[in-house]
Amino acid sequence: MLNRGQLVLNNFLKPIQNLFEQKNVPQKPWSESQIEFLLQTLSNMDTDKDDKASRVGEREARIASSLHLKTSAGFCHGIGRSGFLTAPQPKAPGGSIMYELSNYLALNFLKKFGLPNVKKAIVVPLCTGMSLSLCLGALRPDWDNEKLLNKRTVIVPQVDHNALIKAFTLIGAKMKIVKGKKFGDAVRIPIEDIKASLDDDCFAVLSLTSFFPPREHDNIKEISKFAKEHDLVHIVINAYGVQSPEWMNLIRIGLDAGRIDAIIQSTDKNFLTPIGGAVITSPSEEVITKISQAYAGRASATPIVNFLISMLSLGVEGYQQLLDEQQQNRKLLEEKLKIVAEKNNEKIFDVFNPVAVAMSLNNLKKEQLYALGGALYNLRVTGPRVYNPKEKIFGTCCEDFTTPYIVLNAAIGVNSNDIISAVERFEKAYNQIKS
Repeated sequence: MLNRGQLVLNNFLKPIQNLFEQKNVPQKPWSESQIEFLLQTLSNMDTDKDDKASRVGEREARIASSLHLKTSAGFCHGIGRSGFLTAPQPKAPGGSIMYELSNYLALNFLKKFGLPNVKKAIVVPLCTGMSLSLCLGALRPDWDNEKLLNKRTVIVPQVDHNALIKAFTLIGAKMKIVKGKKFGDAVRIPIEDIKASLDDDCFAVLSLTSFFPPREHDNIKEISKFAKEHDLVHIVINAYGVQSPEWMNLIRIGLDAGRIDAIIQSTDKNFLTPIGGAVITSPSEEVITKISQAYAGRASATPIVNFLISMLSLGVEGYQQLLDEQQQNRKLLEEKLKIVAEKNNEKIFDVFNPVAVAMSLNNLKKEQLYALGGALYNLRVTGPRVYNPKEKIFGTCCEDFTTPYIVLNAAIGVNSNDIISAVERFEKAYNQIKS
Protein backbone atom coordinates (compact mmCIF):
# COMPACT_ATOMS: atom_id res chain seq x y z
CA MET A 1 0.00 0.00 0.00
CA LEU A 2 2.85 2.37 0.83
CA ASN A 3 4.48 1.65 -2.54
CA ARG A 4 1.18 2.32 -4.31
CA GLY A 5 0.79 5.60 -2.48
CA GLN A 6 4.38 6.55 -3.32
CA LEU A 7 3.59 5.96 -7.01
CA VAL A 8 0.69 8.44 -6.88
CA LEU A 9 2.79 10.98 -4.96
CA ASN A 10 5.68 10.69 -7.44
CA ASN A 11 3.25 11.25 -10.31
CA PHE A 12 1.99 14.40 -8.57
CA LEU A 13 5.51 15.72 -7.89
CA LYS A 14 7.13 14.77 -11.23
CA PRO A 15 6.10 17.98 -13.10
CA ILE A 16 7.54 20.05 -10.24
CA GLN A 17 10.81 18.14 -10.43
CA ASN A 18 10.90 18.67 -14.20
CA LEU A 19 10.29 22.41 -13.76
CA PHE A 20 13.35 22.81 -11.53
CA GLU A 21 15.53 20.60 -13.70
CA GLN A 22 14.53 21.96 -17.14
CA LYS A 23 13.30 25.50 -16.32
CA ASN A 24 10.93 25.27 -19.29
CA VAL A 25 7.23 25.96 -19.70
CA PRO A 26 5.55 22.55 -19.20
CA GLN A 27 4.22 20.89 -22.32
CA LYS A 28 0.96 19.94 -20.63
CA PRO A 29 -1.04 22.04 -18.14
CA TRP A 30 -0.59 21.49 -14.43
CA SER A 31 -3.50 20.87 -12.07
CA GLU A 32 -4.46 23.65 -9.67
CA SER A 33 -3.39 21.51 -6.72
CA GLN A 34 0.12 21.14 -8.18
CA ILE A 35 0.41 24.90 -8.72
CA GLU A 36 -0.84 25.62 -5.19
CA PHE A 37 1.60 23.08 -3.75
CA LEU A 38 4.55 24.71 -5.54
CA LEU A 39 3.58 28.24 -4.48
CA GLN A 40 2.92 27.27 -0.89
CA THR A 41 6.19 25.35 -0.63
CA LEU A 42 8.23 28.25 -1.99
CA SER A 43 6.44 30.93 0.04
CA ASN A 44 6.96 28.88 3.21
CA MET A 45 10.72 29.27 2.68
CA ASP A 46 10.53 33.04 3.23
CA THR A 47 11.61 34.34 6.63
CA ASP A 48 8.23 35.85 7.52
CA LYS A 49 7.02 32.24 7.97
CA ASP A 50 9.79 31.53 10.52
CA ASP A 51 8.06 31.59 13.91
CA LYS A 52 11.43 31.42 15.71
CA ALA A 53 12.88 34.50 13.97
CA SER A 54 13.42 37.83 15.71
CA ARG A 55 12.29 40.31 13.09
CA VAL A 56 13.40 43.85 13.89
CA GLY A 57 13.72 45.48 10.44
CA GLU A 58 11.41 48.18 9.12
CA ARG A 59 10.27 45.89 6.32
CA GLU A 60 9.60 42.38 7.57
CA ALA A 61 6.56 41.37 5.53
CA ARG A 62 4.29 42.02 8.48
CA ILE A 63 0.65 41.87 7.42
CA ALA A 64 -2.65 43.07 8.87
CA SER A 65 -4.79 40.18 7.68
CA SER A 66 -4.42 36.60 6.51
CA LEU A 67 -6.19 37.74 3.34
CA HIS A 68 -2.87 39.31 2.35
CA LEU A 69 -1.39 35.82 2.18
CA LYS A 70 -4.07 34.83 -0.32
CA THR A 71 -3.77 37.89 -2.53
CA SER A 72 0.04 37.60 -2.69
CA ALA A 73 0.14 33.77 -2.78
CA GLY A 74 2.19 34.06 0.43
CA PHE A 75 5.05 36.12 -1.08
CA CYS A 76 4.71 39.09 1.25
CA HIS A 77 8.41 40.02 1.00
CA GLY A 78 8.04 40.72 -2.71
CA ILE A 79 10.95 40.26 -5.10
CA GLY A 80 14.40 41.75 -5.62
CA ARG A 81 16.60 44.03 -3.55
CA SER A 82 16.08 47.78 -3.33
CA GLY A 83 17.26 49.09 -6.69
CA PHE A 84 17.98 45.70 -8.27
CA LEU A 85 14.89 43.84 -9.42
CA THR A 86 16.45 40.44 -10.13
CA ALA A 87 18.82 40.32 -7.15
CA PRO A 88 18.11 37.45 -4.70
CA GLN A 89 16.48 38.62 -1.46
CA PRO A 90 17.98 37.00 1.69
CA LYS A 91 14.70 37.39 3.58
CA ALA A 92 12.83 35.69 0.72
CA PRO A 93 14.66 32.61 -0.56
CA GLY A 94 11.36 31.12 -1.72
CA GLY A 95 10.27 34.31 -3.43
CA SER A 96 13.67 34.63 -5.10
CA ILE A 97 13.41 31.10 -6.48
CA MET A 98 9.87 31.79 -7.66
CA TYR A 99 11.00 34.92 -9.51
CA GLU A 100 14.02 33.22 -11.04
CA LEU A 101 11.78 30.41 -12.29
CA SER A 102 9.27 32.88 -13.73
CA ASN A 103 12.00 34.68 -15.68
CA TYR A 104 13.31 31.39 -17.06
CA LEU A 105 9.77 30.48 -18.15
CA ALA A 106 9.22 33.91 -19.74
CA LEU A 107 12.35 33.49 -21.86
CA ASN A 108 11.54 29.88 -22.74
CA PHE A 109 7.98 30.81 -23.68
CA LEU A 110 9.00 33.70 -25.97
CA LYS A 111 11.56 31.49 -27.67
CA LYS A 112 8.94 28.81 -28.30
CA PHE A 113 6.34 31.25 -29.62
CA GLY A 114 8.28 33.33 -32.10
CA LEU A 115 11.47 34.91 -30.70
CA PRO A 116 14.22 32.26 -30.72
CA ASN A 117 16.87 35.01 -30.95
CA VAL A 118 16.26 36.70 -27.56
CA LYS A 119 18.71 35.95 -24.76
CA LYS A 120 17.05 37.05 -21.52
CA ALA A 121 13.65 38.07 -20.18
CA ILE A 122 12.23 39.44 -16.95
CA VAL A 123 8.68 39.73 -15.66
CA VAL A 124 8.06 43.14 -14.10
CA PRO A 125 5.18 44.28 -11.86
CA LEU A 126 4.46 47.21 -14.17
CA CYS A 127 2.01 47.98 -16.96
CA THR A 128 3.25 48.46 -20.53
CA GLY A 129 3.61 52.26 -20.26
CA MET A 130 5.50 52.12 -16.96
CA SER A 131 7.72 49.37 -18.42
CA LEU A 132 8.55 51.72 -21.28
CA SER A 133 9.57 54.39 -18.74
CA LEU A 134 11.75 51.84 -16.95
CA CYS A 135 13.48 50.81 -20.18
CA LEU A 136 14.03 54.39 -21.34
CA GLY A 137 15.33 55.37 -17.91
CA ALA A 138 17.77 52.46 -17.89
CA LEU A 139 19.04 52.94 -21.45
CA ARG A 140 19.10 56.76 -21.73
CA PRO A 141 22.37 58.69 -22.04
CA ASP A 142 24.09 60.02 -18.94
CA TRP A 143 22.27 63.34 -18.53
CA ASP A 144 24.71 64.34 -15.79
CA ASN A 145 27.30 64.64 -18.55
CA GLU A 146 27.06 68.13 -20.07
CA LYS A 147 27.92 66.80 -23.52
CA LEU A 148 24.93 64.44 -23.40
CA LEU A 149 22.50 66.72 -21.57
CA ASN A 150 20.52 67.59 -24.69
CA LYS A 151 20.21 63.99 -25.91
CA ARG A 152 16.65 63.59 -24.65
CA THR A 153 14.63 63.00 -27.80
CA VAL A 154 12.94 59.74 -28.81
CA ILE A 155 11.64 59.27 -32.35
CA VAL A 156 8.06 58.01 -32.01
CA PRO A 157 6.04 56.77 -35.00
CA GLN A 158 2.65 58.27 -34.16
CA VAL A 159 0.82 56.19 -31.59
CA ASP A 160 -2.29 57.79 -30.15
CA HIS A 161 -2.24 56.20 -26.73
CA ASN A 162 -2.01 58.29 -23.56
CA ALA A 163 -0.26 55.59 -21.52
CA LEU A 164 2.72 55.54 -23.84
CA ILE A 165 2.84 59.32 -24.15
CA LYS A 166 2.97 59.65 -20.36
CA ALA A 167 5.93 57.28 -20.26
CA PHE A 168 8.16 59.91 -21.90
CA THR A 169 6.98 62.76 -19.69
CA LEU A 170 7.65 60.68 -16.59
CA ILE A 171 11.39 60.40 -17.20
CA GLY A 172 11.88 63.81 -18.79
CA ALA A 173 12.37 62.57 -22.35
CA LYS A 174 11.03 64.42 -25.38
CA MET A 175 9.01 62.90 -28.20
CA LYS A 176 9.56 63.64 -31.85
CA ILE A 177 6.31 62.28 -33.28
CA VAL A 178 6.42 61.11 -36.89
CA LYS A 179 2.91 61.61 -38.28
CA GLY A 180 0.89 58.74 -39.65
CA LYS A 181 -0.29 58.81 -43.25
CA LYS A 182 -3.30 57.26 -44.93
CA PHE A 183 -2.72 54.46 -47.42
CA GLY A 184 -6.17 53.38 -48.56
CA ASP A 185 -7.98 52.36 -45.36
CA ALA A 186 -4.74 51.84 -43.44
CA VAL A 187 -2.60 54.28 -41.46
CA ARG A 188 1.15 53.73 -41.67
CA ILE A 189 4.28 55.67 -40.77
CA PRO A 190 6.65 55.68 -43.77
CA ILE A 191 10.20 54.65 -42.91
CA GLU A 192 11.46 57.61 -44.98
CA ASP A 193 9.71 60.01 -42.61
CA ILE A 194 11.20 58.26 -39.59
CA LYS A 195 14.70 58.53 -41.04
CA ALA A 196 14.17 62.20 -41.94
CA SER A 197 13.24 63.03 -38.33
CA LEU A 198 16.71 62.19 -36.96
CA ASP A 199 18.72 65.00 -35.38
CA ASP A 200 21.62 65.34 -32.94
CA ASP A 201 19.32 65.33 -29.88
CA CYS A 202 17.86 61.86 -30.60
CA PHE A 203 19.01 58.91 -28.51
CA ALA A 204 16.26 56.37 -29.17
CA VAL A 205 13.53 55.25 -31.53
CA LEU A 206 10.26 53.48 -30.73
CA SER A 207 8.32 51.02 -32.85
CA LEU A 208 5.19 48.96 -32.27
CA THR A 209 3.47 45.86 -33.54
CA SER A 210 -0.04 45.63 -32.08
CA PHE A 211 -2.45 48.55 -32.20
CA PHE A 212 -6.06 49.28 -33.14
CA PRO A 213 -7.07 49.67 -36.79
CA PRO A 214 -6.66 51.68 -38.90
CA ARG A 215 -3.08 52.00 -37.50
CA GLU A 216 -0.93 49.15 -38.80
CA HIS A 217 2.33 47.83 -37.36
CA ASP A 218 5.59 49.63 -37.98
CA ASN A 219 8.32 48.50 -40.35
CA ILE A 220 10.30 46.81 -37.57
CA LYS A 221 13.02 45.49 -39.89
CA GLU A 222 13.87 48.86 -41.42
CA ILE A 223 13.64 50.71 -38.10
CA SER A 224 16.04 48.13 -36.62
CA LYS A 225 18.52 48.75 -39.43
CA PHE A 226 18.10 52.51 -38.97
CA ALA A 227 18.73 52.19 -35.21
CA LYS A 228 21.87 50.15 -35.76
CA GLU A 229 23.22 52.56 -38.37
CA HIS A 230 22.78 55.61 -36.13
CA ASP A 231 23.49 53.98 -32.74
CA LEU A 232 19.97 54.57 -31.42
CA VAL A 233 18.32 52.66 -28.60
CA HIS A 234 15.39 50.78 -30.16
CA ILE A 235 12.44 49.65 -28.04
CA VAL A 236 9.56 47.65 -29.50
CA ILE A 237 6.11 47.91 -27.94
CA ASN A 238 4.60 44.47 -28.48
CA ALA A 239 1.66 45.15 -26.14
CA TYR A 240 -0.61 42.27 -27.17
CA GLY A 241 1.52 40.93 -30.01
CA VAL A 242 2.64 37.61 -28.51
CA GLN A 243 -0.70 36.08 -29.54
CA SER A 244 0.07 36.79 -33.21
CA PRO A 245 2.68 34.69 -35.06
CA GLU A 246 2.73 37.39 -37.76
CA TRP A 247 3.64 40.19 -35.37
CA MET A 248 6.19 38.02 -33.57
CA ASN A 249 7.80 37.20 -36.90
CA LEU A 250 8.26 40.93 -37.61
CA ILE A 251 10.26 41.27 -34.38
CA ARG A 252 12.31 38.14 -35.08
CA ILE A 253 13.29 39.53 -38.50
CA GLY A 254 14.10 42.90 -36.92
CA LEU A 255 16.37 41.25 -34.36
CA ASP A 256 18.32 39.56 -37.15
CA ALA A 257 18.42 42.62 -39.42
CA GLY A 258 19.56 45.36 -37.05
CA ARG A 259 19.25 46.64 -33.49
CA ILE A 260 16.48 46.01 -31.00
CA ASP A 261 17.36 46.66 -27.35
CA ALA A 262 14.15 45.73 -25.58
CA ILE A 263 10.72 44.30 -26.39
CA ILE A 264 7.80 44.93 -24.02
CA GLN A 265 4.64 42.83 -23.83
CA SER A 266 1.71 42.97 -21.42
CA THR A 267 1.00 39.93 -19.23
CA ASP A 268 -2.77 40.41 -19.05
CA LYS A 269 -3.27 40.86 -22.81
CA ASN A 270 -1.01 37.96 -23.81
CA PHE A 271 -1.02 35.50 -20.91
CA LEU A 272 -4.50 35.93 -19.39
CA THR A 273 -3.37 37.31 -16.03
CA PRO A 274 -4.91 40.11 -13.94
CA ILE A 275 -3.68 43.55 -15.00
CA GLY A 276 -0.41 44.85 -13.63
CA GLY A 277 2.52 43.07 -15.25
CA ALA A 278 4.73 42.97 -18.33
CA VAL A 279 7.49 40.84 -19.79
CA ILE A 280 10.59 42.66 -21.04
CA THR A 281 12.97 40.70 -23.24
CA SER A 282 16.15 41.47 -25.16
CA PRO A 283 18.82 39.88 -27.35
CA SER A 284 21.31 41.29 -24.82
CA GLU A 285 21.69 40.00 -21.27
CA GLU A 286 23.50 43.22 -20.37
CA VAL A 287 20.46 45.31 -21.38
CA ILE A 288 18.12 43.28 -19.16
CA THR A 289 20.58 43.68 -16.26
CA LYS A 290 20.56 47.47 -16.75
CA ILE A 291 16.76 47.51 -16.79
CA SER A 292 16.50 45.36 -13.66
CA GLN A 293 18.97 47.66 -11.87
CA ALA A 294 16.96 50.76 -12.81
CA TYR A 295 13.91 49.64 -10.82
CA ALA A 296 13.44 51.88 -7.80
CA GLY A 297 12.83 49.88 -4.64
CA ARG A 298 11.54 46.39 -4.00
CA ALA A 299 8.74 45.01 -6.14
CA SER A 300 5.43 43.30 -5.57
CA ALA A 301 5.51 39.56 -6.25
CA THR A 302 1.81 39.33 -7.12
CA PRO A 303 2.04 40.11 -10.88
CA ILE A 304 4.92 37.64 -11.17
CA VAL A 305 2.94 34.95 -9.34
CA ASN A 306 0.04 35.58 -11.71
CA PHE A 307 2.34 35.11 -14.70
CA LEU A 308 3.76 31.89 -13.26
CA ILE A 309 0.26 30.55 -12.62
CA SER A 310 -0.71 31.21 -16.25
CA MET A 311 2.40 29.48 -17.57
CA LEU A 312 1.82 26.38 -15.47
CA SER A 313 -1.95 26.20 -15.92
CA LEU A 314 -1.77 26.62 -19.71
CA GLY A 315 1.43 24.86 -20.69
CA VAL A 316 2.67 24.88 -24.28
CA GLU A 317 -0.24 22.80 -25.52
CA GLY A 318 -2.85 24.93 -23.79
CA TYR A 319 -1.42 28.16 -25.18
CA GLN A 320 -1.13 26.75 -28.70
CA GLN A 321 -4.79 25.77 -28.51
CA LEU A 322 -5.66 29.35 -27.49
CA LEU A 323 -3.67 30.69 -30.46
CA ASP A 324 -5.49 28.37 -32.85
CA GLU A 325 -8.86 29.43 -31.43
CA GLN A 326 -7.90 33.11 -31.65
CA GLN A 327 -7.08 32.81 -35.34
CA GLN A 328 -10.38 31.03 -36.04
CA ASN A 329 -12.32 33.63 -34.06
CA ARG A 330 -10.59 36.46 -35.92
CA LYS A 331 -11.85 34.99 -39.21
CA LEU A 332 -15.31 34.50 -37.73
CA LEU A 333 -15.42 38.12 -36.54
CA GLU A 334 -14.57 39.47 -39.98
CA GLU A 335 -17.08 37.16 -41.67
CA LYS A 336 -19.92 38.21 -39.36
CA LEU A 337 -19.09 41.92 -39.55
CA LYS A 338 -18.82 41.75 -43.33
CA ILE A 339 -22.43 40.53 -43.52
CA VAL A 340 -23.59 43.45 -41.38
CA ALA A 341 -21.53 45.89 -43.45
CA GLU A 342 -22.99 44.69 -46.74
CA LYS A 343 -26.55 44.96 -45.41
CA ASN A 344 -25.99 48.58 -44.39
CA ASN A 345 -23.81 49.86 -47.22
CA GLU A 346 -20.76 50.01 -44.96
CA LYS A 347 -17.37 48.35 -45.47
CA ILE A 348 -14.71 46.40 -43.59
CA PHE A 349 -11.43 48.33 -43.57
CA ASP A 350 -8.64 46.77 -45.61
CA VAL A 351 -6.11 46.91 -42.76
CA PHE A 352 -3.63 44.24 -41.67
CA ASN A 353 -4.43 43.31 -38.08
CA PRO A 354 -4.40 39.69 -36.83
CA VAL A 355 -6.56 40.56 -33.79
CA ALA A 356 -8.98 43.39 -34.58
CA VAL A 357 -11.48 44.29 -37.32
CA ALA A 358 -12.71 47.80 -38.17
CA MET A 359 -15.96 48.64 -39.98
CA SER A 360 -17.01 52.02 -41.37
CA LEU A 361 -19.96 53.90 -39.89
CA ASN A 362 -20.52 56.33 -42.76
CA ASN A 363 -24.31 56.12 -42.58
CA LEU A 364 -24.59 57.27 -38.97
CA LYS A 365 -24.81 60.94 -38.02
CA LYS A 366 -22.68 62.57 -35.35
CA GLU A 367 -25.24 62.15 -32.55
CA GLN A 368 -25.92 58.57 -33.66
CA LEU A 369 -22.22 57.71 -33.45
CA TYR A 370 -22.16 59.04 -29.91
CA ALA A 371 -25.25 57.01 -29.03
CA LEU A 372 -23.86 53.78 -30.51
CA GLY A 373 -21.22 53.30 -27.82
CA GLY A 374 -23.78 53.77 -25.05
CA ALA A 375 -26.24 51.43 -26.76
CA LEU A 376 -23.63 48.68 -27.00
CA TYR A 377 -22.74 49.14 -23.34
CA ASN A 378 -26.42 48.83 -22.38
CA LEU A 379 -26.62 45.68 -24.51
CA ARG A 380 -23.72 44.33 -22.40
CA VAL A 381 -21.10 44.40 -25.15
CA THR A 382 -17.73 45.36 -23.67
CA GLY A 383 -14.57 46.35 -25.54
CA PRO A 384 -15.69 47.90 -28.87
CA ARG A 385 -14.33 51.33 -29.80
CA VAL A 386 -16.45 53.79 -31.76
CA TYR A 387 -14.48 56.61 -33.43
CA ASN A 388 -15.67 59.79 -35.06
CA PRO A 389 -12.51 61.43 -36.47
CA LYS A 390 -14.47 64.58 -37.34
CA GLU A 391 -15.07 65.12 -33.63
CA LYS A 392 -11.83 63.70 -32.17
CA ILE A 393 -8.88 62.77 -34.34
CA PHE A 394 -6.78 61.33 -31.48
CA GLY A 395 -6.89 57.56 -31.77
CA THR A 396 -6.59 57.29 -35.52
CA CYS A 397 -2.83 58.11 -35.57
CA CYS A 398 -3.46 60.26 -38.65
CA GLU A 399 -4.48 63.89 -39.15
CA ASP A 400 -6.47 63.37 -42.36
CA PHE A 401 -8.50 60.28 -41.45
CA THR A 402 -12.18 61.22 -41.87
CA THR A 403 -14.17 57.98 -41.92
CA PRO A 404 -16.07 57.13 -38.70
CA TYR A 405 -15.68 53.50 -37.66
CA ILE A 406 -16.02 50.85 -35.00
CA VAL A 407 -13.28 48.42 -33.88
CA LEU A 408 -14.00 44.99 -32.42
CA ASN A 409 -11.34 42.55 -31.22
CA ALA A 410 -11.01 38.79 -31.37
CA ALA A 411 -8.17 38.62 -28.88
CA ILE A 412 -6.78 35.53 -27.18
CA GLY A 413 -9.24 33.93 -24.75
CA VAL A 414 -12.39 35.12 -26.54
CA ASN A 415 -14.81 32.38 -27.61
CA SER A 416 -16.97 32.07 -30.70
CA ASN A 417 -20.18 32.69 -28.71
CA ASP A 418 -18.78 36.08 -27.61
CA ILE A 419 -18.06 36.97 -31.23
CA ILE A 420 -21.48 35.91 -32.51
CA SER A 421 -23.48 37.58 -29.75
CA ALA A 422 -21.42 40.80 -29.91
CA VAL A 423 -21.96 41.18 -33.66
CA GLU A 424 -25.68 40.40 -33.32
CA ARG A 425 -26.06 43.05 -30.62
CA PHE A 426 -24.01 45.52 -32.63
CA GLU A 427 -26.31 45.02 -35.62
CA LYS A 428 -29.34 45.49 -33.38
CA ALA A 429 -27.91 48.71 -31.90
CA TYR A 430 -26.90 50.02 -35.35
CA ASN A 431 -30.37 49.45 -36.80
CA GLN A 432 -32.17 50.92 -33.81
CA ILE A 433 -30.05 54.07 -33.84
CA LYS A 434 -30.25 54.46 -37.58
CA SER A 435 -34.04 54.18 -37.62
